[in-house]
Amino acid sequence: MTDKPHSPSCERNREPILAVLRHYLPARASVLEIGSGTGQHAVHFAAAMPGWTWQCSDRAEYLPGIRAWLDEAALANTPPPFELAAVTEPAPGFAPPPPIPSDPVALIRGYGAAFSANSLHIMGWPQVQALFAGLATVLADAATVVVYGPFNYRGDYTSDSNREFDGWLKARDPVSGIRDFEAVDALARAIGLGLIADVPMPANNRCLVWRR
Repeated sequence: MTDKPHSPSCERNREPILAVLRHYLPARASVLEIGSGTGQHAVHFAAAMPGWTWQCSDRAEYLPGIRAWLDEAALANTPPPFELAAVTEPAPGFAPPPPIPSDPVALIRGYGAAFSANSLHIMGWPQVQALFAGLATVLADAATVVVYGPFNYRGDYTSDSNREFDGWLKARDPVSGIRDFEAVDALARAIGLGLIADVPMPANNRCLVWRR
């Protein structure tokens, strides 16, 4: 297919992110991806780890592109993507996602993991709050949450490039911007997640890993 959306950054960061996911997630897991974007990460990760059931989600306008990537790959462990309300509405949480027929355990106990890449700095802060509030309703006991992207620490940028990127984000949309690690970690702790790793990544990004 020639009309699939394409993100060069996904091509660059998919292997470093996969290394983190392999280290912290079990070989078999039901994973909810929040903000799947083009769908490139989903196809790469699900192909590399067939024991992961990788559930994509995003705003409605991105679902056709995600489906194009999933349909072309035709992997058995990528159910159809669905719209996630927490990404679109500043509501306190989101409804449980559609069931995953191939993983009946997940229907009872919830997702064993959640993943999101380059999403928190695009959302407004109310949507970030809604995302974590919603995770509390769909995560299994002992679930792992992995979030990739740039973060500030103690209110300061970690690099000049991140400072410039934050300025570009806010010029495009005033509600967006690089989030403070401490504020995001507080949201995670409020739903019973404890930080187990803060992994430096290429291009001044991080992978934050929490476990319930």
